[in-house]
Amino acid sequence: MARKARQRISYVLELDHSSSGGHRLGVNGLAVDRDNAILYSGGRDGVICAWDLNLDLNSRSDRDSVPSRDAKSQTTTKFRASTQAHTHWVNDIVLAANNTALVSVSSDLTVKVWRPEFGDTEPHTIGQHADYVKCVATPNHADWVASGGLDRKIYLWDLNGKGKSLEIDVRGEDVSEKASVYAMSANPNILASGGPESIVRLWDPKSGKRITKLVGHTDNIRAILMNEAGDTVMTASSDQTVKVWSVTAGRCMYTLTMHNDSVWSLFSEDPELAVFYSSDRSGLIVKTDTRGTVEMDEGLSVAVAQEHDGVNKVVACGDYIWSATSSSSINRWTNVETGPDAQLPEPFRHLRASSLVSRSRKPSTASTDGLGKSEIPAKSILRISNTAAFPPDLNEPSESNLTSGTLPRKGSEVVDPILPTIEPIHHLPEETIEGQNGLVKHKLLNDRRRVLTLDTAGDVLLWDLIRCEVIQRFGKRHLEDVEPEVNTLEAVAPWCSIDTSSGNLTVVLEPFNCFDAEMYADELILSEPVDFREDQRINLGRWILRYLFAKLIDEEIKRDEIHRLKLNEIVEKRQAATRLNPPTSIIIPTSNIQGWQTGESPLTTPRANGANYPMSPGFGIGIATPANLLGLSENSVTPGSPLERVSSSQLNRTPTEDYFSTGISSADAPAKPATTPAVVDQTPAKDEIPKSPVDTKDKDKDNARSPSTPFGKKFRMGMSFGTKKLGRSASTTIEKPTAVEEKPEENKSESSSNHEKEIDDNFRGVIQKIHNDYEKQLLETPDKFVETKITPALPIDAPVLKLPPGTKVIIQEETSGGSANLYRGTVMSVGVDVDIIEEKAPMWLGEVLLTNTIPQKDPVKVSFVLHPWKDSLPSIATADGNNRLNANRMLRVKKILAYVAERIEPQPEEPEPGALKPEEYLELYCNDQLLPNTMSLATLRAHIWKGGNDVVLYYKANGRKEIPRELPQPTLEDPAVSDPGGQQAIPPIATVS
Repeated sequence: MARKARQRISYVLELDHSSSGGHRLGVNGLAVDRDNAILYSGGRDGVICAWDLNLDLNSRSDRDSVPSRDAKSQTTTKFRASTQAHTHWVNDIVLAANNTALVSVSSDLTVKVWRPEFGDTEPHTIGQHADYVKCVATPNHADWVASGGLDRKIYLWDLNGKGKSLEIDVRGEDVSEKASVYAMSANPNILASGGPESIVRLWDPKSGKRITKLVGHTDNIRAILMNEAGDTVMTASSDQTVKVWSVTAGRCMYTLTMHNDSVWSLFSEDPELAVFYSSDRSGLIVKTDTRGTVEMDEGLSVAVAQEHDGVNKVVACGDYIWSATSSSSINRWTNVETGPDAQLPEPFRHLRASSLVSRSRKPSTASTDGLGKSEIPAKSILRISNTAAFPPDLNEPSESNLTSGTLPRKGSEVVDPILPTIEPIHHLPEETIEGQNGLVKHKLLNDRRRVLTLDTAGDVLLWDLIRCEVIQRFGKRHLEDVEPEVNTLEAVAPWCSIDTSSGNLTVVLEPFNCFDAEMYADELILSEPVDFREDQRINLGRWILRYLFAKLIDEEIKRDEIHRLKLNEIVEKRQAATRLNPPTSIIIPTSNIQGWQTGESPLTTPRANGANYPMSPGFGIGIATPANLLGLSENSVTPGSPLERVSSSQLNRTPTEDYFSTGISSADAPAKPATTPAVVDQTPAKDEIPKSPVDTKDKDKDNARSPSTPFGKKFRMGMSFGTKKLGRSASTTIEKPTAVEEKPEENKSESSSNHEKEIDDNFRGVIQKIHNDYEKQLLETPDKFVETKITPALPIDAPVLKLPPGTKVIIQEETSGGSANLYRGTVMSVGVDVDIIEEKAPMWLGEVLLTNTIPQKDPVKVSFVLHPWKDSLPSIATADGNNRLNANRMLRVKKILAYVAERIEPQPEEPEPGALKPEEYLELYCNDQLLPNTMSLATLRAHIWKGGNDVVLYYKANGRKEIPRELPQPTLEDPAVSDPGGQQAIPPIATVS
């Protein structure tokens, strides 16, 4: 079976809604519905917007080409609707199916169709590429669209729901690395594509076969137009030219050089491409009119407008032109009359009159562009090509010697620097459709819970990734100046990645590391106090997932109750039947004896949600004694059992994962079997539980010896162990021995159930496992009611969060070119979409949410060495001088001081009232810096030690308590004495969950 693609969870933090609708980042796509006067726009924020233009695009006005001041001040466009269609840039959009469907393509690899007029609130995915999708095209009145992308493929998609109808591999026989598709145009019989290869390729959209290729450009092809007959193709390129090709002749007919920069966009509504618009990287918008000319380079090319940024897309309709740039706003410009009746300066008028001598053979189409009679300034007229004639008084004789490499707009621009260069007709747009502010830069702070962002307005915001909200605003400042003010001295494991490419703050959680980061609960500021254990840690990944999917968990609990209600009805009927027909004799079952060997069914196990079920008398005592509790508390549980799930969620500690382990051998191998009883007592606890009473007795002996020092005794008594860590059971002492009983039975039943019933490799598979357990319980103990096995994290492990309702939740799957969306919703809709999530979400998410189980992973440890400060206190080194230790990276300084205190002075078994704590009379130094008691080893290593070797620490007294300069005399029970020269076994300071 093919390996399933890795899935990830993302959530998008809600931005302020400063206005109703609009893009947050630059706009890449524009399309106009002439009949309904609607403008559609697709942006880099993944949003598609629809705008009511409130203009008559079918009629012509008689106003001048230069609009009046009143016209400029009028704002007619109103926001109509928008949809978060994609999670990455929208690269292109096109209206299809007689303007009833808007098709968009995106860098999130998808092709989507949106039909707002049919009541669609969300677009539907009709296809997907393996890499960024760059362009989309469709013929007039066709029921298909073509999309092309960086995967070097062109796909044809049916708009009626039939999926992919054709696939074209653009590489063909050439196998070019530059065969990505950046531009396309289509008619019913020919499909044209181009890209970095600088070659225009023509394809048959019916068969997918290549018709021909057109070679001539020297750089990336950015835009393509095709006439209605399909015999002329127009291309725009980064080589600063627009070329016109004859399909029948298979060659370039004209090279137009009106631009002096990379040409990014072409647009035309003319069936013969006689009037077209072009825009370039410098922001120049040009209208070219070749109607009535014999040769195309005899046409008129006019600089209509100048944008501040490169123009990604230009469209025109009626009397107006719209332009899209890297700004979130869209500008509308007044169109310019360029027909035969256009008012031109005298030299151009004579020149054009001579070129239009033959136009009488074609009826005049001036009425279709009659925008007024104002004269077009000479400085706004561009030289259409290097071979075009230009008025002699504006042209120097030397210009005829210019090579095509100079690509001048007009002769005066090159020859006479005194004269101004291009002077566009419009300097200001008639209307600006305002966008919003999007995020363009971010910085994840050291605590990895807060992020600084900079938006397009220059404002700096501070976000809380757990609460999903802005917590501070800094106004218009440099992000680098704000960072030192809010950053902290912490070192937290990476648990998420941040993406602002769509203008929003997106947090991505990957299964391999999203459970790596923790924080201490006493650092939290909560609205409702929670009684945390000492030094309790909160897993950040589990915490945020618990409340992103809180509505889903609630729905699953409801469904589980309904399911169990049906099962318990059967149990009730069986119990009623038993009461009506009591047995005539009592048979003592032998299952208890068998159960002693194979383990009790999970049915009688105290559940992690705090519900304790009755157990057979003497059952727990028979298999385990209280002396065994500590030894088996965390590791002697069955894989897949609720107790195992609880313990695995507590960082899945290794057998030797107390905080410290020291020895002559490398501290990088703490799991190596040690020679002292205190270490041996924990080794079997993870790998395998005792399989016979003999093993149990051996472990009882070891456990009785493990707290071999007063320090160990004190901290074993004072700390919580095992499942009690999660606060999910009211009876820890009952849970632990019962966990021992579960192992053999569940191993057996689980292995057999795997053969009997297959489970899905998704979220639903976790529910199937739970239902299988219910069925197994009914078979084994048919008279017992089925209790829930859905045990989500409780507030003690995941304090209650009230996330903003608009926080978006996305489930994605890795693909060869990035990631593809499997599900999109919000924290409010996940409960409604439970069926979709069950099918699309990964199994690991279901285990985290429903059983509070996180994937197993070895803890990261830090090695360090402890020395007394200038020999002012006794050394804690072993007899052979070894004082090298390692501990969990989250261990705090105060715990190290507690370890030192236990080693350098006798510790009473019961602390005296009012006695000073070790951190109150001892201090720890690193690189001559006094370390705060709450600093972790990871922070210490990253920000204080700043090195790769073992961290060197010095301890000293602060004078508040008198400490003897001599070490206390060791007893025979001390491992350092009983096993001199061996590894020193350090009793656990605290097993922190």
